Amino acid sequence: MIIISINTQFPVAVHILAFSAIVDGHITSDFIATSVNTNPVVIRRINTLLKKAGLIKTHSGVGGVSLNYDPKEIKLLDIYKAVTNQQNSLFDVHNAPNPECPVGSNIHESLKAPLIEAQLALENSLARYTLDDIIQTINELNLKK
Repeated sequence: MIIISINTQFPVAVHILAFSAIVDGHITSDFIATSVNTNPVVIRRINTLLKKAGLIKTHSGVGGVSLNYDPKEIKLLDIYKAVTNQQNSLFDVHNAPNPECPVGSNIHESLKAPLIEAQLALENSLARYTLDDIIQTINELNLKK
């Protein structure tokens, strides 16, 4: 099976929220960035999206990040929608196929139904899981170490 990585913002957003729920104390962007192994600027950008969606509170300086809801109430779909541009679908079709070509002139319309169906399947799947499910799995995996 081939797995295509489309966007890392969603997994990083889940990472941020799980980290914030699991780790006690002041969870700053710098501290989260050490867990994600990325630049704190990336964390701050995603935190801005999560805050705009109402999933977190951010506090300047030492305050850091805190969840607005219990992890059991946060669906993975909520996180996905917070960090993805809802103007676009999961898949983006190439911009300028040849309109004179029988394939190029019809590729967008031909792909429309299967890509919408795939997008809906993803969203339905994400709606079945919560942040708490992810946290429980993380905790179980840590116990096995």
